[in-house]
Amino acid sequence: MKLLTVTRLGGPEVLVLRDAPDPSCAEGQVRIRVERSGLNFSDVAARVGLYPDAPKPPMTTGYEVSGVVDAVGKGVSLTLGTRVFALTHFGGHATHVVVPESFAHAIPDAMSFDEAAALPVNYLTAFHMLFRIFNLRPGQHVLVHMAAGGVGLAVIELARTVKDVTLYGTASAGKHDFLRRAGVQHPIDYRTQDYSEEVRRLTQGRGVHLVLDPLGGPDWRKGYELLRPTGHLIAFGWSNMVTGPKRNFLHVGRQFLRLPRFSPLKLMGANRSISGVNVGHLWEEAEVLGEALGGVLALYAQGKIHPRVDKVFSLADGAGAHRYVQERQNVGKVLFDCSDATLGNSARK
Repeated sequence: MKLLTVTRLGGPEVLVLRDAPDPSCAEGQVRIRVERSGLNFSDVAARVGLYPDAPKPPMTTGYEVSGVVDAVGKGVSLTLGTRVFALTHFGGHATHVVVPESFAHAIPDAMSFDEAAALPVNYLTAFHMLFRIFNLRPGQHVLVHMAAGGVGLAVIELARTVKDVTLYGTASAGKHDFLRRAGVQHPIDYRTQDYSEEVRRLTQGRGVHLVLDPLGGPDWRKGYELLRPTGHLIAFGWSNMVTGPKRNFLHVGRQFLRLPRFSPLKLMGANRSISGVNVGHLWEEAEVLGEALGGVLALYAQGKIHPRVDKVFSLADGAGAHRYVQERQNVGKVLFDCSDATLGNSARK
């Protein structure tokens, strides 16, 4: 097998495609011959050294794959040749991966490997935030940051399944036309506008019911201050920590110093609430993830969601894929083609 390996912490150049023995299955496990693997911003943060859950280098990141079962352990009901997608607790950026059977799910006949690999992390995160942590209802107003990313687009699609939801999304100006077509009534260019001032202007000072924030640090305070009474802020990332190819400890320190402090008394007085979401810490919560996955698959079967893949990179071009995501060029999901890890540095739409 081949593994895309983070050899040391640093820029995209630290990624190397390495050979390793094919893994074997223990009882209750399945091995997947990977066709596609998802690349998330958390993988970039792990490479830089700013993702606390990541193992020490050399390591292989990757949280989601699609492919074909090519080996099984004892007590497994999935059969050889079954098309599956799976959550992986690291190790997904490889030609083969072994997971517990409970983490692997058969791919619906109508779903492609691309769609299947784009589904787990982004759509489970979005569904869990919108419909389990929050309870999105008709007529509400939602602000989502990094709206053109994988989670952002999943939020937009899922929110549009609820009547008369008004969406505000931050993204660079070049992505605004796409976001409008996707259903965002108010795209905001965070590079040239103060998004908090713009949201207040658009809502006549009332603010929004829900803020979904993967930025972190001082933006959590700005988001909280945009909430209406009964509004909710959900923190699900801290991308502001990653400012370059390497860790900047001075910047990290400044981010920590600017963290907001939320008092229960203040929350009570303002009738606002705050939650944190990290799907990577829900691996063992089978009931929680299963409920969200069931909801997502039901909406897919109804034709209400269509995971958007921006680009598929060769696994050999790990550096190019990481650079593309870190520079926030993507509109939708970025995947690796793991079916032929000998491919050169290329990407396709």
